[in-house]
This record gives sequence, C-alpha cells and structure tokens, in this order.
Amino acid sequence: MKHLPILIADDDEDDRFLIKAAFEECGSDIPLFFVQDGLELMQYLNNENAYTDASVYKQPSLILLDLNMPKKDGREIIQEMRANSNFKAIPIVVLSTSNAPSDIKTCYELGANSFITKPSSFEGLLEIIKNLQQFWFVTASLPQ
Repeated sequence: MKHLPILIADDDEDDRFLIKAAFEECGSDIPLFFVQDGLELMQYLNNENAYTDASVYKQPSLILLDLNMPKKDGREIIQEMRANSNFKAIPIVVLSTSNAPSDIKTCYELGANSFITKPSSFEGLLEIIKNLQQFWFVTASLPQ
C-alpha cells in the first residue's frame, strides 16, 4: 500500500539518523521527510522556499514532532497547525526527550494526538517505531 509521507521535525542530527535507521530496520516503505526546526516544518507544509514542488513534498500522513527546537518549538507548531484548516486533520505525534507532566498536558491541550518520550536506547526506539507504524498505518484510518 502506498502511503503519504511522515514528516519528522527534530533539530538533533543524531536523533534524525536514529529515527531513519529504526524505520529502515522495521522494513518500512513509508516515505520519510526530515526538517530541522519548526520554521522549516511550516515551510514544508505551506510548500514554501525549498519545498515549493507539491508533487515531491506532499502533505504528510503523520508528523513526528520534537518539542524543543530553535526558531519555532513544537508547542508553537501544534497551535499553528490546529488553527489552520489545511493542517488541522494531520495527526501529530510528539516525540520528545521530555517526560514532564506539564509538557505532556500542554501538548494534549494544544491538540497533539500522542506524546511519546524518546527512549535512551536504539532498541527502545525500534519498539516505538514498530508500534507507531502498526497503530497509525495498520490499525487506524488516516485522512487522505
């Protein structure tokens, strides 16, 4: 089955590498696009700057969002996306090093669909990616 891409926003190069490796190890055929901060994420969604070709940079089926990023953090992104009718139906899964109850509560209040604390091991990340793919791309129905 052909899927729309997952858009992954994370400012940490090592985390981006590990997330990509985890999807590859799971045998995923879902296209992945990576951005480094919230500003770049919004440029992707709006097909601006480097992302003007909408045939290449399709609207994502899901967003994996780090919280603490430069330029625009994850909380700002959730607010902006939920206020915009073009993006409000795109599921947002926060993937953050934070496990602070206040961060978790704030993200859900703003409209995040899920909050996952980044694990400390690759094996833990692999398990999260397997579960994420199973839930969002097999069990759940996503908007097209």
